Amino acid sequence: MAETVLVTGGFGLVGTATVRRLAADGRRVVAADLDTPANREAAAKLPKDAEYRWADLTDPQQVQRLITDTDPAAIIHLAAIIAPFLYRNRALGRRVNVDATASLLRVAQAQPNPPRFVHASSTAVFGARNPHRTTPPVTAADPMRPCDAYSGQKAEAEELVRSSGLDWVVLRFGGVLSTELGALPFTADALYFESALPTDGRLHTVDVRDVATACAAATTADVVGEILLIAGDDSHRVRQGDVGPALAAALGVPGALPPGRPGNPDSDTDWFITDWMDTTRAQEALRYQHYSWPDMLAELRDKAGWLRYPGRLVAPIARAVMKRRGAYWKQPGTYADPWGAIRRGLGDPTWDRPGSGA
Repeated sequence: MAETVLVTGGFGLVGTATVRRLAADGRRVVAADLDTPANREAAAKLPKDAEYRWADLTDPQQVQRLITDTDPAAIIHLAAIIAPFLYRNRALGRRVNVDATASLLRVAQAQPNPPRFVHASSTAVFGARNPHRTTPPVTAADPMRPCDAYSGQKAEAEELVRSSGLDWVVLRFGGVLSTELGALPFTADALYFESALPTDGRLHTVDVRDVATACAAATTADVVGEILLIAGDDSHRVRQGDVGPALAAALGVPGALPPGRPGNPDSDTDWFITDWMDTTRAQEALRYQHYSWPDMLAELRDKAGWLRYPGRLVAPIARAVMKRRGAYWKQPGTYADPWGAIRRGLGDPTWDRPGSGA
């Protein structure tokens, strides 16, 4: 029987693309995720040779059954609660991002043939990055400086993986985007979140299909024990405030998103946890970069098709609505205050550090 690759979070944005990539490569793949109506619909659309299992990774017994039944040669661990959704429920985030990772590692270690563990982490672990006082790009050798619940939990999970004794690979993702119209970040929370971030912050985006290629390649490439930074080519090195407007323009609603606020150049804390990344080693080892930022925008324009034309009529109305729903509507000040805005509109971003008693 072909060796199995188990993908946790198999019906999420990256999980879906990774399962498709593995199936297209002729790999035996099992997608694992929660049993929800949305995931059942997604399961019906799996490639014909892909399998799936329902499992709640916060339940150690279900983790045990999942790994025992599938006996994977590799696990791609993508299941996570991410920002900004994490800020509304940090306790759930910890159970999924940290405790479930620990459960997976314990069971994997006990297998007769322990699997390779490919762990999805984030550029967030480098902490807040003031572009006026830091020099890009960040590298895998740079220290982790987590400063919020998301970056802190990701850093904790990384430490568990790296001390597990398994053959591990850590992939730190940049800003993952998709050209699937239904997957674009235009929910109310996502739009509020984006409006809170300093417009001049550095952001390194990446097409989800390239992330999937990297994940699949990491299960077999000679990269055990490495931390690899996964982001797009140099065209994906953008500024935070340019991304939303570019996506909106590609969809035919230019100007729909009002301008945000720049960050405070004199503060090292009032910035978000993103930066440009050195992907040299990751690209050398995994050969995953195929979709440029201009390629993605062109594909979105093609997919939007005729809907682009009436979109121009809607743009001024959308702009007025978004302005009133933005993070700084009627807020004093000139500079962005991302953590204050997140606390006002999305929940507490504080990292409850282990041993802090919080």
